[in-house]
Amino acid sequence: MGSKKKIPFNGTADQEAALRRVVAELKNEKGALMPILQKAQDIYGYLPYEVQKIISDEMNIPVEKIYGVVTFYSQFSLYPKGKYKISVCLGTACYVKGSGSVFDKLVEKLGIEGGECTADGKFSLEACRCVGACGLAPVMTINDDVYGRLTPDQVDGILAKYN
Repeated sequence: MGSKKKIPFNGTADQEAALRRVVAELKNEKGALMPILQKAQDIYGYLPYEVQKIISDEMNIPVEKIYGVVTFYSQFSLYPKGKYKISVCLGTACYVKGSGSVFDKLVEKLGIEGGECTADGKFSLEACRCVGACGLAPVMTINDDVYGRLTPDQVDGILAKYN
């Protein structure tokens, strides 16, 4: 993450107990790592180093191998999701109409990269491939709200609605 502020890990004892139960239940099955990672993400909402380390210790798998799996599959996230999940469509129709510059404006404004969450936990940002609203290109969603025909200069006003 470089110089960006990292959101402190604040997992609970209950979450850790649930994770350890899942690992104990599944660890001797063939191919257990993926289902364990999926359940761990269900428990915590993401897979930070601290969660990967518990799985590593319990399964005797190097944390580097677990990190490799987590970063390879797009279903897993190393970062928590924000209260407001921003997703910008970078599919062909949206991209051709300028969604790349909308995404860049959000990166600049929020101070985070795609896949990350602001330090206050308010916003997370990701790119997606198509939201099925190509006629409104370029499109972004914030949770269940859809914004179409966007330009970068609309970003500030839209974000202000969520403060």
